[in-house]
Amino acid sequence: MSLTAALDSARASLMASGIQSSTISRNIAGASAAGYSRKIAVLDNLPGAGVYVAAIQRAASSGLYNNVLIATSASAKQDAILNGLQTISASTVDDPETGQSPTAQLNKLKQALQQYANAPDNTTLAQAAVTSAKDMATALNQATKTVQTVREGADADIATSVANINQLLTQFDKINTAIVKGTITGDDVTDYLDQRDTIVSKLSQEVGVSMTLRANGDAALYTDSGVVLFDKQARSVSFAATNIYSPGTTGNAVYIDGVPVTGANSVMPIKAGKLAGLAELRDNATVTYQSQLDEIARGLVETFKEVDQTASALPDVPGLFTYPGAPAMPASATVSVGLAGLISVAASVDPAQGGNPNLLRDGAISGNVAYQYNTAGSGGYSTRLQQLIGGMDASQPFDATTQGKPSGSLIDFAASSTSWIENQRKAADDSATYQNTLLDRSNAALSNVSGVNMDDEMSLMLQVERTYSASSKIISTVDQMLQSLLAAVGN
Repeated sequence: MSLTAALDSARASLMASGIQSSTISRNIAGASAAGYSRKIAVLDNLPGAGVYVAAIQRAASSGLYNNVLIATSASAKQDAILNGLQTISASTVDDPETGQSPTAQLNKLKQALQQYANAPDNTTLAQAAVTSAKDMATALNQATKTVQTVREGADADIATSVANINQLLTQFDKINTAIVKGTITGDDVTDYLDQRDTIVSKLSQEVGVSMTLRANGDAALYTDSGVVLFDKQARSVSFAATNIYSPGTTGNAVYIDGVPVTGANSVMPIKAGKLAGLAELRDNATVTYQSQLDEIARGLVETFKEVDQTASALPDVPGLFTYPGAPAMPASATVSVGLAGLISVAASVDPAQGGNPNLLRDGAISGNVAYQYNTAGSGGYSTRLQQLIGGMDASQPFDATTQGKPSGSLIDFAASSTSWIENQRKAADDSATYQNTLLDRSNAALSNVSGVNMDDEMSLMLQVERTYSASSKIISTVDQMLQSLLAAVGN
C-alpha cells in the first residue's frame, strides 16, 4: 500500500469514527427520551480508500412495534370500560356498610313490612315501613343518576378522544411529509421516524390503528376495522356530543371520513382503543344495567299495586310506589324506560308530605275507596301487609332483554342484576389486568431491540476511541515517513 493510500484510508477512518462517536453521543442523550430508538452508523468499504458511513439507521422491529400498538389499543379499551363500571359498582353495589344496593333496600323494606305486620296498630312501625320504601325509591333514583352520569362522562370523553385523534393526524401529516422529503433527498430522517412512531403510539391509545409503509418512507394509517385514517392526507373524524343524558337517550356515532365506526348502525365498527371502550360503555353495559333498574322499579309498582275490592272490576292502580304515568299500570314484563329514575312513594302515605302511613295497611292509597282493603277500619288488620310481603316473594315475569333473571321474585331479579353488573366489572378488571401485563411485556420486548443500553453504548464508544487512536497513529506515522523521505531526497 502506498503512503497516499494509507493516508486516505486513515483519514476516512477518522471521519467514520467521528460520525460513530456523534451517533453514540446522540444515543446517550436520547436514552431517557420517550419514543427514542437507538441509532446505528452503518459502515461500508470504499475500494482502496477505507471505510465510510453509508447511512444512519434505527434499531427497530416492525413486528414488535405492531404488537405494542395492538396491546396499547386493547389496554386502553378495557381501562375505559373498567373505570365506568367501577363507578357504577361503587355507587350501586359495592356498599356492604351503607346497604344502598337495590337488593339490600328490598330486603330492608321486606323486614320493615314484616315488623309492621306483627304490630299493625303501631304508627311508628308504619312510618318506618314508609321510610324504608322511600329509601328504596331513592336508591333507584340515585342509581339511575349514577348510570346516566357515567354515560354523560363517556360521551364527553368520546368528544375529547375525537379531538385528540384529529390533532394527532395533523401532526402525523407534517412529520410524514418531512420523512418523504428527507428520504428523497437522502437526509437522515431517523428522528422523524421516531416522532412518527410516537404519534402513532399515542393514536393507538385512542383507536385501534395499523400503519402501512410505502415508497420513500410514506405511510398510511387504517383503523382496526379497515377505515382509512390517513392516506396522503388526514381524514376527518367527527362526533356530535350529547351534553345531557336520560335513560332514553341514544348517543351519537363517531364518523371517520363520513363512515360511522361506533353505534348500532356502524358499518365498520372499531374494535379497540379508548374510543371503542367508551362507546361500548355508553351504549351497551350502562344501557343494559339501566334496563335492569327500570325492571326492578316496574316490579315494585306491580308488587305493591292495589286491586279493586268491589264488584266494579276497576283496573289495577299503583299503590305504595307510583310514577308519573299513574293511575295506569306499566306493561307487564316490559321495560318502562327511565322508570327507576321516576319512581316515588305516594304522597298520601308519606307523613313528610302530610300523608297517612296507615294507608299502607288499609289500602285506598290512590284515594278511591273501591281499593280499600281494611273496610272495617280495624287497627289490628294485617292481611294486606302479609299480602304485600308475600308479593315480594312471589314469582313474576321480567323482560328477558335485560339479561337478568327472566322469572322469579322481585328480590331474585334484583340479586341477578347485582350479579350481572359485578360479573361485568370483574370481567373488565381481569381483562384490563391481562392487557396491561401484555402491554408491559410488549414494550419491554421492543425496548430490548430498539432501546438504548448505556453499557453497550459505552463499550462501543471505547472501541471507536481505539479506532480513532489507531487511525491517528497511522497518520502520524505516515507523516514521519514522508518527512524522512523528503529529508533524504533533500540531501
